[in-house]
Amino acid sequence: MEDKEKVMAEAFVLIVDDEKEFLESISARLENRGFAVDTANSGDQALEKIHGALYDAIVLDLMMPGLDGMATLKLALQRKPDLQIILLTGHASVQHGVEAIRQGALDFMEKPADLDALVTKIREGKDRRMELDAQSREEAVRAALKKYGW
Repeated sequence: MEDKEKVMAEAFVLIVDDEKEFLESISARLENRGFAVDTANSGDQALEKIHGALYDAIVLDLMMPGLDGMATLKLALQRKPDLQIILLTGHASVQHGVEAIRQGALDFMEKPADLDALVTKIREGKDRRMELDAQSREEAVRAALKKYGW
């Protein structure tokens, strides 16, 4: 995907799921709504992509073989604490939802996710990420001013 397309999109989203049909379906539906979408079919692949890109939100499946969603969530947030991650699962439980939020997820949704609700959460994630980015820049300016005595 071209950088210009990402900038013009409503948000740049990474969808992580081991089910190919789900990835294709949700990607197409989000792209039809003006989102730029990237995909990963495993937790390991998601971590590689997160390293090299700035996503507005990440939609992450909880139940995947290998590195599952909860482990991917923890590792991703260790690397980039400002990531906005929405966990999706077909095996929802209150316990998983509470744990996901406690670990730093933006939200926890059940599959099949209502597309309007998911879009709302992605927009919320983008807004939150932009706020965190602005705060970080402001802190950097303050630190530079203090360092140079301005």
